[in-house]
Amino acid sequence: MNKPHTASVLMASLVLPGLAALSLAAPTAAQAETVPEKTTIGFKYGAYQDGQGSWDRVSVKAPHLYVQAPIAGEWSVEAALVGDTVSGASPRMHTQQSGASRMSDYRKAGDLKVTRHMARSALSVSLAASDEHDYISRAIGLQGRWSSEDNNRTWTAGFGASSDKIDNQSNGSNTAIDQRKRTQEFMVGVTQVLSPTDITQLNLTRSTGHGYYNDPYKSFDKRPDQRNAWIALARWNHYLAGPGATLQSSYRYYSDTFGVTAHTAGVDWVQPKGKWKITPGVRFYSQSAANFYFDPKLDAQGRYDQMATILHAASLGGSKSADQRLSAFGAVTASIKVAYAFTPDTSADVKLETYRQSASMRLGGGGSPSLDPFRARFIQVGITHRF
Repeated sequence: MNKPHTASVLMASLVLPGLAALSLAAPTAAQAETVPEKTTIGFKYGAYQDGQGSWDRVSVKAPHLYVQAPIAGEWSVEAALVGDTVSGASPRMHTQQSGASRMSDYRKAGDLKVTRHMARSALSVSLAASDEHDYISRAIGLQGRWSSEDNNRTWTAGFGASSDKIDNQSNGSNTAIDQRKRTQEFMVGVTQVLSPTDITQLNLTRSTGHGYYNDPYKSFDKRPDQRNAWIALARWNHYLAGPGATLQSSYRYYSDTFGVTAHTAGVDWVQPKGKWKITPGVRFYSQSAANFYFDPKLDAQGRYDQMATILHAASLGGSKSADQRLSAFGAVTASIKVAYAFTPDTSADVKLETYRQSASMRLGGGGSPSLDPFRARFIQVGITHRF
C-alpha cells in the first residue's frame, strides 16, 4: 500500500535527543557574559542521503536561517528557522525492502531564545516549535550561566520541557490518533580553563519522558510508555602553538530505561591558514540493543525469512520492535569542514560527512546479526555575516 506521508515520525527521529535550550557549543573560553557587539545572520543549506546495500532510502533537504542580535545594551535575541523536505522509502521490518512504503513530507521548525546579560552571568529563556502533518512538537527551556571572578570557570544549569502530539490515521492496526509524549530534561555543567592552552567542559543531563514511543509506521512496534535517560558529556580543547591549531575532543555516555547504552567519542582538528580554516574530524559511536528489540529470522541459506520473522514477531508478548535504530551496532563518521573569511565579518563554509554503520563495528563485538550495513552522506554549505 502506498503511504505518501510516512516520513513525519521518521523525520522527527532524525533530530538528536536533547532540547535546544540545554545545548552547549564546544568550549572555546570561560569568559565574562557579554552582549554580542554585532548582529549576526547566517544561512545554511544541507542535503542528506542514506541507504543500505544498493538501495538508497531517505533523502532530506534542509535550508536553515539563523539570526542573533543585541538589544538595549543588556539583552540579546537569537532565532532560527528550518524547513526539512524528506522523501524516499523506509523498511517495514529490519532491512526488508519489499515491505517498504514510499514517503514524502515537509517539516517546519523554529526556535527563539532571549538572553539577559549581566556582569558575570546570563539568563536565557527559549521557545521551540516543530510541525509536520502528523507530528507536532512544542518545547520551552530555561538556562543560567555564571562565571568566577577571574572568568576561568563557568557554571551552567538548565531545564527544558517538550510536548509532542502524534496523529497518524493511515496505517491500519498501527493507527495512532491524538497520542502524546512529554519529556523533561535537567542539566548541570561546568567549563574550566586549565591553562592558556587547555579548556575542558563537563555536562550531566537527566531526561525523563512518558507517553507514546511507538513508531506507527512499523509493523509489530510496541514500546514502553516511559523512557528515562542519563547523559554525560565531556569535552577538552587543546591549542597547539606549533601549527597554530586546536584539537577538540569529546566523549558522550548515554544510558536509558529501554536498555540502550551508548558511547560516542570524537576528535576534530581545527587548522587556521590565513583566511582559511580547515577542520577534519572523526567520530565513533557504539550502542547496545534495546531490551525489546528482536532479530530477524533467517532461512536455511542464511537469507532473510519474511514469514518466519512475522510469525516470530506475532508470537512475542509485551514490548517489541524491529526498528534498527534500537539494535546493537557501531558506526564511524568522517567529516571535513572548510571555511573562508572574505572579511573579518563575512565568511562561508562547506562541510562534508560520511557515515557507516554495521553490527560488526559495535564496541566489543556482538552486534545484532543479519542486518545490512547502513550508510549516509551529508553536505552543508553556509554563509555568515556580521554587521
